[in-house]
Amino acid sequence: MKSKPNNRTQILSSTTMIRFKRILVAVVGGTVLAFGIALIVLPGPAFVVIPLGLAILAAEFAWARRWLRSARAILPKRRPTARSVQRSIQFLSRQVRRALFPKRKLV
Repeated sequence: MKSKPNNRTQILSSTTMIRFKRILVAVVGGTVLAFGIALIVLPGPAFVVIPLGLAILAAEFAWARRWLRSARAILPKRRPTARSVQRSIQFLSRQVRRALFPKRKLV
């Protein structure tokens, strides 16, 4: 006959999972946030990646929720237009085409 786990085992398992989730969110969100901060000086969409990292961290941390709230207040509240989506798709297709078919031949 199998014995049921006692209450203490369930509590330990629950707190362990909560800690694991909190650590996982901190690592993933912190990495995305650090990458976004690096994109401020590197070419890339820093103003998209930084709020994404804050949103991941905001799932577990109150300070990240406050920072995300203030970041949302700073950013303009514009919706993407059909023209902006079309330009983004054109840009991405040019980059893919240039990566797949470079003009110069490598020696």
